Amino acid sequence: MTTVRTIIAIAASQGWPLHQMDVKNAFLHGDLKEDIYMAPPPGLVSSSKSVVCKLKRSLYGLKQAPRAWFDKFRTTLLRFSFVQSKYDSSLFLCTTSTGYVFLLVYVDDIVITGTDSTLISRLQQHLRDSFHMTDLGSLTYFLGLEVHSSSSGIYVHQQKYTHDLIALAGLHASSPVDTPLEVNVKFQSDVGDLLPNPSLYRQLVGSLNYLTITRPDISFAVQQVSQFMQSPRHLHLAAVRRIIRYLLGSSNRGLFYPAGSPLSLVAYSDADWAGCPDTRRSVIGWCLFLSDSLISWKSKQQVRVSKSSTESEYRAMSAACSEIVWLRGLLAEMGFPQTTPTLLHADNTSAIQIATNSVFHERTKHIEVDCHSIREAVDAHVISLPHISTDLQIADVFTKSMTRPRHQFLVGKLMLSNPPASI
Repeated sequence: MTTVRTIIAIAASQGWPLHQMDVKNAFLHGDLKEDIYMAPPPGLVSSSKSVVCKLKRSLYGLKQAPRAWFDKFRTTLLRFSFVQSKYDSSLFLCTTSTGYVFLLVYVDDIVITGTDSTLISRLQQHLRDSFHMTDLGSLTYFLGLEVHSSSSGIYVHQQKYTHDLIALAGLHASSPVDTPLEVNVKFQSDVGDLLPNPSLYRQLVGSLNYLTITRPDISFAVQQVSQFMQSPRHLHLAAVRRIIRYLLGSSNRGLFYPAGSPLSLVAYSDADWAGCPDTRRSVIGWCLFLSDSLISWKSKQQVRVSKSSTESEYRAMSAACSEIVWLRGLLAEMGFPQTTPTLLHADNTSAIQIATNSVFHERTKHIEVDCHSIREAVDAHVISLPHISTDLQIADVFTKSMTRPRHQFLVGKLMLSNPPASI
């Protein structure tokens, strides 16, 4: 999804059109490499009961079907002149002397954008000649994402999906709340009564996880309730219902990607030290922008206990650095190289000093070697580490619950908004 959002952000910035195509019965196109046999389908008369059918093409339900289809599509696409596979395996580039076109593939859904409208038409015709395709026109609905384009930019949201989730929870008649979690709330795994049937809880949390594709403002709350999928309790279900009541008052909120913005990568990282009352593990959070367009973020509990707030912040910076390195590579392959170090804003001066100081201090030896890779990124001018005030730390929204004014302030910084008037 980071690749999808990156493509949308670039298209909005450059004013490119977004086209969508769909493959009919995609998995039936795949060629099988293995010998697979099946019993004759009902109605097929055979003189022998021992007769079986050998499959020449894949069928829906075979574990090989997705890979067989993608291999067939990739091979067919690369036969078209000027097409090459890119940094991300689902992204392809078609380039000529007059321009270039990007093609993003997700199973049987295809998004096409670029600078050359003639090349887009030629590529679409090549696909129609090779497969049974449906041209869906301008991109409006993709993997549950609703996309609206205008002269001011591109707006992406999941309003219909949100309404379906509210209906599933039976909370249409409830009153909305202003924040997804209560302030300073701490959930524990053994407090409260167990739910007699956890199926609804798991279904709601799974749906909320998919909703975070366009709703980073609920990422921390969803990360919290996702920890109790094994044995959820009534208090955990109450927290899930509060998240949905928060969505009830902001169901049409989504990400806005403005037109004409520069394509410079900027990042923020933060950590909440020892925030988990059960394990005392810290929660890390980071987010990455292409100028004003939010394209990647994460709220995650660390896999081990940090012995200090500096260590937890340092680990958060290291995780964000890994995403920066990957995105810089993707952007370079797409023709938008980052010529200056990416700014990674952190609010912990001790962690910044450890990352920028070439001398290993005795107190940092317990931090794994892989975390110190951030120093290599600093030395190679891949990133720089400016200090930012905690009040302006955008990644704060991914590490803790907060008051209504603070939450609304950070949501605005994430470029989360209601649909613009022009859409």
